[in-house]
Amino acid sequence: MLIYVKGGAAVTDNSYRTFFTPTGDLAASANDARWGAAVGAGIEVGFAPNWTAGIEYNHLFMDDHTYDLRTPAGALFSSVRVSQDVDLVTVRVNYKWGSPVIAKY
Repeated sequence: MLIYVKGGAAVTDNSYRTFFTPTGDLAASANDARWGAAVGAGIEVGFAPNWTAGIEYNHLFMDDHTYDLRTPAGALFSSVRVSQDVDLVTVRVNYKWGSPVIAKY
């Protein structure tokens, strides 16, 4: 059994789009890559030869940010404030191929 905690950096790639409802044409957009902190914890357990299963939780702290949405021509359309914290849960089953290599002389 392996129990662990981890921390580090995280990055998200964000795209925001506003469309005209009657035509579906793009009215305004903004793009941004945001950096923040990441923390997580997990557990992994071996349950048979070469097999493990695990579960992991991660939280990304991306904070608040204000985006200026601009028209395709570059004019300011509106501003929007976005709160973006991300919670991730991963459940996995792993198979380890092969066996340990033992050198023979």
